[in-house]
Amino acid sequence: MFRYANSTPFAPKNRTESPIICTFTPEFAKKEKDMKVFLSWSGSKSHRVALTLRDWLPSVIQSIVPYVSSEDIDKGARWSTDIAKELEDSGFGILCVTKENLHAPWLTFEAGALSKKLEKSYVSPFLFDIKRAEINGPILQFQSTVHDKEDVFKLINTLNKACGETKLSDERIEKAFKTWYPTLQQELKKSHR
Repeated sequence: MFRYANSTPFAPKNRTESPIICTFTPEFAKKEKDMKVFLSWSGSKSHRVALTLRDWLPSVIQSIVPYVSSEDIDKGARWSTDIAKELEDSGFGILCVTKENLHAPWLTFEAGALSKKLEKSYVSPFLFDIKRAEINGPILQFQSTVHDKEDVFKLINTLNKACGETKLSDERIEKAFKTWYPTLQQELKKSHR
């Protein structure tokens, strides 16, 4: 069998021929690891925000691989093991905070697990339908992002810097953000329901 990456395999002409497997890496393929972003949520509104960010973030910064437990754990897998591994491997955590989940134990646990790697990871609460002045407890220690264009752009810049060598230029990140921010707004409006 002969196979090119992303193409249909070709079978040998007779069964005595050995299959040939040919792989190649295009020059434009990324050599650096993508950055994992753990999206923490608790409650239905927070979950909708996390799913929206999961879909939106890679549109702006393609080297980001977001993780949302409800979507990224295979059926039958041990969820606690999977979440623990993702918490360990993630270089950035976004806590989707609403009035309903401000003191949720699971959100606080994941924030603590992410911050254990303080020198290697970032944790940013994403405040949705809640003001900074309403935040208290352990989440208060992290630099938060409010849901407005200027602050979300600051979050995107921080995410981009955390990507290291795979980060986009300032010009490209600004252009990508301007292109994709209206989509984020449109999708987050649906989360108000």
